[in-house]
Amino acid sequence: MSVAEQLKKRMALPVIGAPLFIVSNPDLVIAQCTSGVIGSFPALNARPAEKLDEWITTIEMALAAHAMANPGAPVAPFAVNQIIHQSNDRLDHDLDVCVRHQVPVIITSLRAPDDVVRRVHDYGGIVFHDVISVRHARKALEAGVDGLVLVCAGAGGHAGALSPFALVREVRRFFDGPIALSGAITDGGSVLAAEAMGADFAYVGTRFIATAEANASERYKQTIVDSAAADIVYTPFFTGVAGNYLKPSVTANGLDPDHLPTVEKTKMNFGGGGAAKAWKDIWGAGQGVGNIDAVMPAAAVIARMVTEYRVARARLAAMA
Repeated sequence: MSVAEQLKKRMALPVIGAPLFIVSNPDLVIAQCTSGVIGSFPALNARPAEKLDEWITTIEMALAAHAMANPGAPVAPFAVNQIIHQSNDRLDHDLDVCVRHQVPVIITSLRAPDDVVRRVHDYGGIVFHDVISVRHARKALEAGVDGLVLVCAGAGGHAGALSPFALVREVRRFFDGPIALSGAITDGGSVLAAEAMGADFAYVGTRFIATAEANASERYKQTIVDSAAADIVYTPFFTGVAGNYLKPSVTANGLDPDHLPTVEKTKMNFGGGGAAKAWKDIWGAGQGVGNIDAVMPAAAVIARMVTEYRVARARLAAMA
């Protein structure tokens, strides 16, 4: 059985909830997994570092209890995101915790995760790696990752600039393993479209910010509901890596979203320094915000997506 098949047999919908810096927390992950999609969070969200063990334990216990109380219901595995970058001085500690708990899925970002892959594979875990280009995809595969997250144009937060039609097809020329596709996916029809293009999973982030469980301010959530694609700005200004952000949050911090200077990638930071901090004050979001019309519990969001997915499949079947 392939890696994708192993994961999908425990899922109600082929969706991975993207790890959202600051926003993702155990409540959101538990709601996602118990609704049948893979939930994830960045290890750095657990602060101080000692909290990471508590968070993972909480998630493990909640998922086990739900599975026992609901035999036969899909309970998806959870994932932890590790940032592999010189600015992350917690990586060794956080990876040790994940190895001890044998976290089912590790999602790595930025540098190729050679050492991480080895340690995760030792206990039978799965590693997905974020990429925005074919070059990055090849490097990740050389490091031994099991799957790729293709972060395409329109994705929230740090994102690439390539069309999913281009990147998926090019990667499929040399990789037949699991692919998760990211980029403005907010509904079940888009999940099906991702599969039709050749991906195994849709990688959904922004839609889960506007949920009851998300650790985001009510103003952040409502801004997502009120925004459209034209309200997204793509810039490397805030962290040194190009990403998509909500223009209203940029303006609210006294900056002109249409005239932001460029910065060096070496200046990358995760919310540190400066008056306006990325993610905390400058809010990440993808171009799919125009399809988000309400703040809802995560379970309700997923239930709606399942229905939309089935309707889209039926419509295409009727056309065929």
